[in-house]
Amino acid sequence: MTLIKSISGIRGTVGGKPGDNLTPLDAVKFVSAYATWLKQETGKTKTRIVVGRDARISGDMYAKLVAATLSGLGHDVVYIGLATTPTTELAVTAEQADGGIILTASHNPKQWNALKLLNNRGEFLSDQDGKQVLALAEREDFNYAEVDHLGAITEKDYTEYHINKVLELPLVNRKAITAAGLRIVVDAVNSVGGVAIPRLLRALGVKDIIELNCEPTGDFAHNPEPIPENLGQISAKIKECGADLGIVVDPDVDRLALVSEDGEMFGEEYTLVAVADYVLKHTPGSTVSNLSSSRALRDVTEHYGQRYEAAAVGEVNVVAKMKEIHAVIGGEGNGGVIYPASHYGRDALVGVGLFLSHYVAEGKRMTELKQEYPPYFISKNKLALAPSMDVDKILAGLKAQYANEQVTDIDGVKIDFAHGWVHLRKSNTEPIIRIYSEAKDEQSANALAHEIMEAAQKLID
Repeated sequence: MTLIKSISGIRGTVGGKPGDNLTPLDAVKFVSAYATWLKQETGKTKTRIVVGRDARISGDMYAKLVAATLSGLGHDVVYIGLATTPTTELAVTAEQADGGIILTASHNPKQWNALKLLNNRGEFLSDQDGKQVLALAEREDFNYAEVDHLGAITEKDYTEYHINKVLELPLVNRKAITAAGLRIVVDAVNSVGGVAIPRLLRALGVKDIIELNCEPTGDFAHNPEPIPENLGQISAKIKECGADLGIVVDPDVDRLALVSEDGEMFGEEYTLVAVADYVLKHTPGSTVSNLSSSRALRDVTEHYGQRYEAAAVGEVNVVAKMKEIHAVIGGEGNGGVIYPASHYGRDALVGVGLFLSHYVAEGKRMTELKQEYPPYFISKNKLALAPSMDVDKILAGLKAQYANEQVTDIDGVKIDFAHGWVHLRKSNTEPIIRIYSEAKDEQSANALAHEIMEAAQKLID
């Protein structure tokens, strides 16, 4: 396994040889590079850096290593312990820190961990800044502090702060949620969401909470990606106990998936769609999602007479586009809600607060609410790459072949047809081309994908 260095951070599996995996030596090198970059960027000899982690088994070890490395470089550290990704982002601005590091591999299995790097706004580094950090890591030109100039390490807890920030949002209707008397099942896949989500629900006035996998042991009870094939347990529990809905989060709690009262998935794509519906009813404005997200957000946005735009895949790209067009709501179709009234980062806690406010205001069951939105189906496929394949040539060939359609090439190639779309892009994490297609039903979405895959194969042959 090689280290993966991308716009999403530096990640790999735990153990093995340096340079092949995320070993302690690799962690020290990349943290040193980030801290060196931060010192150059700020012009300060001592900066302040927030460090938080999810509940992975390796998290405590890496957190101590990261904090010690930063101290050794002369930086002060605010260690906030078990904290969601959005909690850490909020802590950076609350502490008026110069940056932050989140130790999480998001939805990857327990053998993975990662360093996610933040700027002084609590947002992920831009592609340009990330490349500067990687260049410093390659040079290993680090200058560690002498004994009288080591950085201080202090510990704080920011979960309650984050919850209070959610409660303070004008569109989060705590009174109505309390009055609704909801019964909610939560699956937090044995990570920090097991701490944060039940506490948030109680603060919102939900008294009947059934907790699944909420002990933050890091020993994930199932594959942690919140997609249907991994969520049989919560589906069964919802039907068994007659719950109103289910809430599922990934290990670092930036993605929110919802389950309906019949145990069926509400759909990760429709988390953002429903929340956007609620926000647009009260706050007219633009919306943004990435190129691989459902067309349903565009449809809902245009229903309110507002402007929708798509960004390249990656949270930092979505945030940049949201700032550019002053969007009131945005995110990604993987259940990632970005609400600028809170902060520019995917936040499942904010998503829960806004969605439950919408749900109780509508007064419908989850299955009824889902029927209010345009029906789409996304088919996700991939094409394995051989070392000899020229991906750019394949994508250019497809772009030329479908030139009569609406084609977008800011991130791979997306072809928009009247009845659906297909998006092809090279994966940042695997030697594959990801091929996402969407249409009004599964058969049509699969047919679109197969048509494009056959065309791509001919270009390869």
